[in-house]
Amino acid sequence: MTVPKELINSIGQLFVIGFKGATPPEPLLDFFREERIGGLILFEENCPTHAQVRENIEQVKSYLPDTPPFIAVDQEGGRVCRLRGAPAEFRPASSFASDDDVSLFKEIYSRSAVYLESLGINLNFAPVADLMLNEQNDWLKERSFGDNPSKVADFVRASVEVARESGLMSCLKHFPGLGASNIDPHNETSTADYDNIIWEQREKIPFEAGVRAGADMIMTTHMTIPSIDDKMVTVSEKIISDLARNELQFDGPIITDDLCMGGAEIIGSYG
Repeated sequence: MTVPKELINSIGQLFVIGFKGATPPEPLLDFFREERIGGLILFEENCPTHAQVRENIEQVKSYLPDTPPFIAVDQEGGRVCRLRGAPAEFRPASSFASDDDVSLFKEIYSRSAVYLESLGINLNFAPVADLMLNEQNDWLKERSFGDNPSKVADFVRASVEVARESGLMSCLKHFPGLGASNIDPHNETSTADYDNIIWEQREKIPFEAGVRAGADMIMTTHMTIPSIDDKMVTVSEKIISDLARNELQFDGPIITDDLCMGGAEIIGSYG
């Protein structure tokens, strides 16, 4: 079968790519242009100063004049803030949840979101819609708005609304819910033991709130949920189709978590 040229030329649009160091190297910029890469993700090492962030973004965009890229960042608050210093940096999700003050969260996050957009960032991989259900889940500590689905839903909804008002795209993560897991997917594929019924009464609630508020993307996580599907979520047509598309009625882009994470290593074993 011959693959249409227009399809080949569009493959790069499916990827969001990062780089090491303070500035993007020339070979990477050439790769962005040649393959028409869909987006850039900035990590903390790429953001030594806010001025450097702006410069890096402008440089990447100059190599993609005909296909404006996603310029993405994980600016969740607390320890997951790629840009440090005011007004970009703000408190962790758990801190706002402890205050139980959604209005305060919206006010503080708005300052950050508006500033991120002014630098040229157009996509924030936030909010975290996971519930904090496992005390051993160190990688989610401070990143979650708590263990109460309705309360978390309020903050998720607020985050999506603020992003939209500020000109940022938002992304709900880590679908379909990482809070009950027992392994850090950065290191290896995680697992959780909930089924469809539990999901509908628990994990679904914050994600549904985010979708109804107008979230632009959903990010899947590298975990297995054997009671729902034996395949890892990242490659599970059943979970993505049944839960995200049918249950949540989400028709926007669904993106994977970082494919360089240890939890993604088993992807190659699927046919």
